[in-house]
Amino acid sequence: MKRSGPLLTLLAGLLVGLVMLSLNATTGEETTASTVQPSPSAASPGTKASPPAATPTATTQPPSPSPSGTAVPEGVYTGRTDDDSSAVAITVRDDKAIAYVCDGHNVEAWLQGDVRADGSMKLTGKGGTSLTGTLKGTKQISGKATVSSGSYPFTIAKAKKPSGLYRANSQVAGARIEGGWIVLPDGLQVGVLKRNGKPSPAPEINPETGALTVDGHHLTARPVTP
Repeated sequence: MKRSGPLLTLLAGLLVGLVMLSLNATTGEETTASTVQPSPSAASPGTKASPPAATPTATTQPPSPSPSGTAVPEGVYTGRTDDDSSAVAITVRDDKAIAYVCDGHNVEAWLQGDVRADGSMKLTGKGGTSLTGTLKGTKQISGKATVSSGSYPFTIAKAKKPSGLYRANSQVAGARIEGGWIVLPDGLQVGVLKRNGKPSPAPEINPETGALTVDGHHLTARPVTP
C-alpha cells in the first residue's frame, strides 16, 4: 500500500497537465496579422520609383492661312475716262503701281502706291490728287481719279506694246523739261509737256523708240515702271 503513493502522485500530475493543455487550447487568443498594401506611389527600399505616366497633351494645329485674293496681273493698263475728257494709265509691278492722268492740255497728275492682294489700290500724288481702282476680271481696272478738284471715273484695259505709259525728264536750253505720254491702243497719244513747270500739249513720241524733238533737241521718253 505504501508503494502506491508515488504512482498516484505521478498520475495526479499527468492529469493536471492534461487539464492545463486543454484550457490553453480553448481560451488562447489567435493573433491575426494585418496586411498593409503598399501605396502605389511608395517605392520599396532599394528600388527606383517608376516615373508617373505622361498625360497626353492636345496638339494645337496652326490655323490654315486664308486664301489670298487675286492680285492685279503685272503690266500697263490704259484707256480714257468715262466722260472721254482725259486719259488714264496705270503700270503695275511687284505689288506697286504708278498712274498718270492727263487731259492732253494742262491738267495732269502722277500718282503712286501699293496694290493689295485683292487687286484694289489707292494711289496718291501731289496737291491732294488720288486714284482708287479695283481689278475687274484679269484684264481691266475700274476706279476713279481725283485731279484738280475734278473726279474722273474710268475703266481701262491691259495694254500691249507700243501702247503704254512714257515719261521724259531733261534739260533743254536751260529749261527743265518734264513730259508724260499715254499711248492708247488705237495709237492716239495724250500727253502734257512742262517747261520749267508750265504745261502745254506734248509733242508726239515714237512709241517704238521713245524718240521726240523739243525745241530742236532730240530727247527720249522711256516706259514707266514702279
